[in-house]
Amino acid sequence: MGSDFPPAAPCHCVFAIPFASVSLRDITKAEVDEIILWLTGYTAREFAKHLKDGTDFEAFYGQARLNPARTLITGTVCGVRVETIEDPLMRELRYLDKLIDELAKGREMGKILRKAE
Repeated sequence: MGSDFPPAAPCHCVFAIPFASVSLRDITKAEVDEIILWLTGYTAREFAKHLKDGTDFEAFYGQARLNPARTLITGTVCGVRVETIEDPLMRELRYLDKLIDELAKGREMGKILRKAE
């Protein structure tokens, strides 16, 4: 049972990001989990099983019921606009990066999860 995602090219640009930029506020595991569950469509139980099993990114995203609203996520991560990333798996990874970045910057969870105002 394979994934629909082609192999992703490594991106080491994250290594150059200042550590301080990701610790702008206290981020809780519950907030990060909420974002991951929203993005992937996993239940908390399914997510916990993937963590326990050590599922890799390719399988994790390949088995997910991806939230259609994720396409509303725009902006840059590592200097690249997430909405223009052609590799499907890398785009999904960068969507998560972008949401966590918004959380770190103190954006409201409703806006992070692209809920109607």
